[in-house]
Amino acid sequence: MTTLPRTLYRNAKIFTAAGPAEAEAMLIEGERLAFVGSEAETLRMAGQAVPAAVVDLGGAFVLPGFIDAHTHIVMMGQTMQKVALRDAANLEEIQLRLKEAAAANPEAPRILGTSWLFSAIPGGAPTAAMIDAVVPDRPVYLDANDLHSMWVNTAALAEMGIDKDTPDTLGGRILRDPETGEATGLLEETAMHEYAWPKLASMTTDEQRDEHLAAAFEHYLSTGVTSGIDMALVEDELGAMRRALARGNGTLPLRVNAHWLVAPTGNHEENLAQVARAAELAREVNSPWLRVIGIKIIADGVIDGCTAAMKEPYADGSNAELIWQPEFLNPVVAAADAEGLQVAIHAIGDLASEVALDALEYANEVNGPRDRRHRIEHMETVTAESIQRLARLGVVASMQPVHADPAVQENWRAMLGDDRVDRAYPWTEFTDAGATLALGSDAPTAPHQPLPNMFVATTRKSALDASLPANLPKYALDLADALSHATRDAAYSCRREAELGTLATGMLADFVVLDTDPFDAGLDSLLTASVALTVVGGEVWYRG
Repeated sequence: MTTLPRTLYRNAKIFTAAGPAEAEAMLIEGERLAFVGSEAETLRMAGQAVPAAVVDLGGAFVLPGFIDAHTHIVMMGQTMQKVALRDAANLEEIQLRLKEAAAANPEAPRILGTSWLFSAIPGGAPTAAMIDAVVPDRPVYLDANDLHSMWVNTAALAEMGIDKDTPDTLGGRILRDPETGEATGLLEETAMHEYAWPKLASMTTDEQRDEHLAAAFEHYLSTGVTSGIDMALVEDELGAMRRALARGNGTLPLRVNAHWLVAPTGNHEENLAQVARAAELAREVNSPWLRVIGIKIIADGVIDGCTAAMKEPYADGSNAELIWQPEFLNPVVAAADAEGLQVAIHAIGDLASEVALDALEYANEVNGPRDRRHRIEHMETVTAESIQRLARLGVVASMQPVHADPAVQENWRAMLGDDRVDRAYPWTEFTDAGATLALGSDAPTAPHQPLPNMFVATTRKSALDASLPANLPKYALDLADALSHATRDAAYSCRREAELGTLATGMLADFVVLDTDPFDAGLDSLLTASVALTVVGGEVWYRG
């Protein structure tokens, strides 16, 4: 990290995300941009005083630091230590990787893996026996790619105390053998949250959480991310962030704005107590580097696991219940809104997004009009009527281009199996309706790197498998728009557009220098470009 109290960055092509304006130079004083403009203007503004340092960028491309509008930061760092399974094409490959991990770590008390795809499993139905065949001697916990299901072996079921008498959870399910009632090895939605996550959390130390957070910060900075909006923050993760803030004397490598997870309990008082805790934290945790700004509600599941709530059934005739029923959702949203908290609602199915909009509209009616910046997350399937309604209510559409990567779409399309796949991830419908679109990654459910994310956003092609055809290219975004949605509009989505997301005089000096100009080199260069410099608050945190 390098601190420069007064620095002139010159000889650059600067994408400001502040409209059509481009610039060539920036003068930084302390943590802010004292001036941004042409080189001649910037030198003139610098006056007779010689800057403390002059950095010639050699014509490099500069843009505002990426703001990941939807991420899970501590979990992302932890996931980097797990067995990676996203590119495992079949069960045999998954089993081979687990067997190798177990052999390489004979003293490890359990094996953790991540990002397996339903399309890699025979019939899309993972079982404990499939893992037992290669790792029978210790617990194995495998996160699904979407983090809405967990696949475990028999030893893990025993470690969690799950048997045929263990009840399902509100909004979740333990998959069972229809004849014996025994758990088969897959936990869906809140069953994973209430059985697997607490067990694993109880065996994770604060030191390990601190390491996970540090790893996430390091990887984000190396890829050009300078801020993150953390979705579903909980006490253990907040503790890690507070410790990092203390070690940094009140600063962090990344700016973090967090939404507190509110889990369904089936009890109004317990639900509202979680909102009260979030409001308390919003008052208490409110620094320029770490803020609790709202709550996160998971209204439904995911299409890959047929747990997203749809208006019409899936291809197999099934459908899913909402995780939050309106009689519980509406009071929570209204209470959070009354406290001035931003509400972020996970809604992937078209029914869930309608119910989410009902709740947000209810809060408007109960608490009166004002600038709210509430958000709906994902909206992978959504009706045209809901898009218009979202725009009318001023709700932010928070979406993740990487989820539309053709390489992870096979099972997604098969589960719907009808014309709903022809309106998947309709980003431009939101912008055409006048809604604010904020782009993120949802790491670790998807790769966190923003440049490949921008490639998917602008081409609808795969950043993982170039041989695949584009996924509904009619919804591709213009490059300038995509970059703005991942910077300027992401800042707007967390109420920080007055100081973040654009490169203009008076803004915080958070920016990224790339070794390639994608406007000149073409969209394919987003897959090969790398970060030369990441600057946060005027300080160099990463050099490529």
